[in-house]
Amino acid sequence: MTLACGLDFGTSNSTLGRVAADGHPLLVALEGEHQTMPSVLFFGFEDNRTYFGRAAVAEYVTGAEGRLMRSLKSVLGTALFADTTRIKGRRLGFGEIIGIYVAELKRRAEARLGAELTQVVMGRPVQFVDDDPVADRTAQDQLEAAVRAQGFAEIAFQFEPIAAALDYERQVSGEKLALIVDLGGGTSDFSLVRVSPDRAGKADRSGDILATAGVHIGGTDFDRLLAMSRVMPELGLGSRTRDGKRHLPVAPYYDLSTWHRINRLYDAQAIRDLRSTMREAVETERVETMVMLVEDRLGHRLVGAVEAAKIDLSDRDRTAFAFPVREREISTAITVGELGEALEQSVRRLETTIAETLQRAGVVAGDVDSLILTGGSTLVPAVAGRLQAMFKGAEVVRTDVLGSVGLGLAIEARRIFGD
Repeated sequence: MTLACGLDFGTSNSTLGRVAADGHPLLVALEGEHQTMPSVLFFGFEDNRTYFGRAAVAEYVTGAEGRLMRSLKSVLGTALFADTTRIKGRRLGFGEIIGIYVAELKRRAEARLGAELTQVVMGRPVQFVDDDPVADRTAQDQLEAAVRAQGFAEIAFQFEPIAAALDYERQVSGEKLALIVDLGGGTSDFSLVRVSPDRAGKADRSGDILATAGVHIGGTDFDRLLAMSRVMPELGLGSRTRDGKRHLPVAPYYDLSTWHRINRLYDAQAIRDLRSTMREAVETERVETMVMLVEDRLGHRLVGAVEAAKIDLSDRDRTAFAFPVREREISTAITVGELGEALEQSVRRLETTIAETLQRAGVVAGDVDSLILTGGSTLVPAVAGRLQAMFKGAEVVRTDVLGSVGLGLAIEARRIFGD
C-alpha cells in the first residue's frame, strides 16, 4: 500500500501530515512522540553516525566531534547551494544533505504509518529568493530533485501560507477575509484568502487567493541581527585597527552570526585571516576571543545561545547573555527594547510587504476579518505586536505555530492525490 502526505520542510522545523480515515488531518510523530523534528543534522566523526533533529542538537551540545548542519532551506536558490561540506573523507553538496534529512523523515513516517509514501505535497515559501523569479524557480527545482531522489514519485507544491489557510478554514462557520502571516525560520509570507465552509471542498481555490507576497526574512535573520547588534561588538565588531585608518572587516562577524555561513570560518585560510586581523586590532583581546571561538568550532553553539536569548525575551524585559570560550566569557545584557531596535529595519520590511499585499488585493486593513499568525517567529513580541497593531479590528488567530502548514499540506495532498 502507498500513501500521500504533506511535507513541510522548514528552515527550523519540519512536519509530515496525513489525512486520517475519519477525514481529519493529523501530524505523524517523527521523533519519539514529537510531531515536529528540528531540521538539523549532525555528522558524528567519532562514531561515523548521522543524527537528526533533537538528537543531532543534543549530540552537538555534548561537545562530540562532528559537523552540525542547520538552516539548509536557506541555501536553496542561492550561490551557496553549489558549495560542498567536508564530512571526514568526503564532500557533500547541500542537495545531498537535504536528501539525507528528507530520507530519514520519510523513513520514520513510513515506520509509523506502516506503508510507503510515494505522493507528496511540499510546502514552499511565496518567495525562496526575493525579487528573482529565476532563482526562485531554481530553488523549487533543487528541492524537488532532493525529494524525488528519496522515492517520492509524484510531487506537488503549495504555498505555505495557503496551507495554513486550509488548516484554519476547518474552524470557520462563515465567510471571512483572512490575512495569513507565516513567519518562519527563513522567510515571511503573507496571503489574503477568502475562507468559508462552502469554499473548503472546492478543487480550484485560485479565485479565493486575492494576493500573496513574501520576503526573505525569518527567525534566523532575527538571530543574526541580534547577534550583530549585541554580541559581535563583544568580539570586536565596530572597533578599529591600531593605525586608526579603518574599522575591522565586517564579513567574518556576519558569517559567525549566520547559521549556514559559519562553516566557512572553519577553513584554514579564514582562521589565518582572523589571526591577522587580531594582530592589527586595537581591541586585541576581544578579537582573540573570536579566534579561540572559531578554532574550537563553537560558532553554531554561539548562535544557538543568541536564539535562546531572543526566545527568553518573549517572556521578560531583560536577559543576561553569557557564553564561555575557554577560560573567558562573552557576556552582555539584552533588553526587549534593544531586541526591537535590532529588528527594526526587518519589521519595517514586513510591514511594507503586508501593505503591498493589501494593495494588490485592492483592500485596506479594516477589511480584514482575521489575522492568522503561524510560524515560530510570530512568538517574538517585538514582531507580533507591530503586526497586530496594523489590524486593530481583526480577530487574532494563533494556529499551531509549528504544525498548521503540515496539516494544511495534508489536506491538499488528499485533494490532489485522493486516498
